Amino acid sequence: MAILSFPGPDRSIRLADLEAGRSVSRRYRNRRIGEYLKELDLTEGRSTGVPKILKAMAANGSLAPRFETDDDRIAYVIRLPSHPFAQAQEESEVKATGEVTGEVERLILILHGEMTRQQIQDLLTLKHENYFRSAYLLPALASGLIEMTQPDKPRSSKQRYRLTAAGKQ
Repeated sequence: MAILSFPGPDRSIRLADLEAGRSVSRRYRNRRIGEYLKELDLTEGRSTGVPKILKAMAANGSLAPRFETDDDRIAYVIRLPSHPFAQAQEESEVKATGEVTGEVERLILILHGEMTRQQIQDLLTLKHENYFRSAYLLPALASGLIEMTQPDKPRSSKQRYRLTAAGKQ
């Protein structure tokens, strides 16, 4: 995630201090706006946001955020990288959707005509919807073996699934 802020940090704040969480400014921009936001409980105080970001990301094991600004300090960008576990999970999901697994073959064998998600899940005797979606339904859709009867409304209660020509072979 990238957060763009206008105006950039005050010239009295060094980029190294910002990255270390020691971003205490001697001069405040928009003091009245800051006080107003504090009264509304939308902020806690001056110079508390960056240390909070650093603590929260370190606590959950994420990589440190990156701070970037231009020489004129017109704007700055804070880049919050995703957690390494989330990146590994995304990569494994991509690999799984491209393969025709035993689960997908099993789904194809029981699918006849147009069936709802719940009917298919019941025939496979699977209780957990999330597992059914990730291991059976999404890989079969991604490989083009089955299709939705209403592709523009994937969450519709009237949604049904059917075999494609490739799935019938």
